[in-house]
Order: sequence, then C-alpha cells, then structure tokens
Amino acid sequence: MIINIHAGHNPDGKTACGAIGFIQESTEARKVKDEVISRLRQMGHTVYDCTCENGASQSDVLVKIVNACNAHTVDLDVSIHFNAGAKGSAKDGKTTGTETLVYSESGRAKPYAQNICNAIASLGFRNRGVKTNKNLYFLRKTKAPSLLIECCFVDDRDDVALYDHQKIAGAIVYGITGKNTLQSGSADTDEKNAEDASSAADETPTGNKNAVYRVQVGAYSASDNAKNMQKRLIAAGFDAMVVKS
Repeated sequence: MIINIHAGHNPDGKTACGAIGFIQESTEARKVKDEVISRLRQMGHTVYDCTCENGASQSDVLVKIVNACNAHTVDLDVSIHFNAGAKGSAKDGKTTGTETLVYSESGRAKPYAQNICNAIASLGFRNRGVKTNKNLYFLRKTKAPSLLIECCFVDDRDDVALYDHQKIAGAIVYGITGKNTLQSGSADTDEKNAEDASSAADETPTGNKNAVYRVQVGAYSASDNAKNMQKRLIAAGFDAMVVKS
C-alpha cells in the first residue's frame, strides 16, 4: 500500500498544538505516528509523513497537512489525534475510549476505520465506534480515502494509564494491514531477540580472535525508540550504541 500519515496539530509549545491533559496530544500523536510509519515501512509499504511542524494558525496547519497529503497519490490518508473532554480526574476503572472518524459511511476508508477502532479497543479501551463527520477539513479536502483516529482521551486517567504508544501503533498497523507487526521487526520483537541472545551460548572459539563483528538489532525513524532499545540492550549486558545513517 501507499499511505499518507500525519500527527495532528502543531508541535507542543506552538499555536494550535492540540489537547493537553495528563498527557499532551501533539507529543503523543507524533510518537504514535513515528512508530506506525516505522512498522509499515518495515513491512514494505510506502509511507509519506505529512505532519505539519510550523503552522501559523489552526487553519494554516490544516491547509499544510492537506496540501502535503494531496501531493501524493495514495491508497489511504491517516490522521492521528487524541481526544479530550472526558474530565476523568480520578480513576474509576472505566476508559472513555477510542474512536475513528470518516467522511462517508459508504466510503472506502470505512472498513479501515472500523478495523483500527476494533484493534485499539482490543487493548482495553472502550470502543466508541466509527463516526461520520462531513465538517472536518481534513476529511473533506483530501483526495484519497481518509480517516481520523482519536486514540484515547488525554484527560481520562484510566485512558492514560492504559495508553502505550507502541501498542496503539501496533493496533493501527494491524487495522490497516491485517498483520501483527510483532512479527515484522517491531521494537517488541527486537527486545525479545535481545533477550534470546542474552540467554544463548557463549561465543564459539572459531574464527579470527582479533576481529570484531557487529550485529544491528533494529532500525527506527524516531530517535527516542532507538535510545529506548539501546537502554534495554545495555540493561541486558550488551554493548550498544545508536548510529544515525
């Protein structure tokens, strides 16, 4: 598939930076976006990042995102957001949940939206379902089938306690492709491989004892993901370094 993906809003600290609660929408949407893009590319899909980082206003952010999306011929446009308005200041054991939005009930984006919503809900979030909205600029103006994801609520303590950007990203990728990315080079797989390596037998005595052979564990589009893996490897007893290519 060829897919456009973007995180909604400007970066945190700038105008039109999205919802703020126990977590910040703009920051978390970018984490999820980066992980989704990384996993889809590892699976062989072509993915364009259409995130806006320098919008002058809310409308300017939207225009720049849509222009970036429409510059590519793709199968699907995906917008990643987080919701607000739950006002769940205290845990009550109930999440406010996840939902997806599409322009038309009969559009080609609807099945993807339904699959994504179901996949995120399977993590334990309340399934708020797929909703039709003909007023959202992104859904109205993009040329390809488009959908908007509200991953969970930034102001619900139960949502935030359950939220994990890698798991959300995995659910989104599964909703788009029908495949579990734990089998395609995700950070979770890399961590398991590192653990397996640490419990394997010692190095064999064969070969050139003066030679050094390096093994790459993973490749990431987000530096934070690479640094997290580095920390896990070091904790497991490996020498690890991050190299930017």
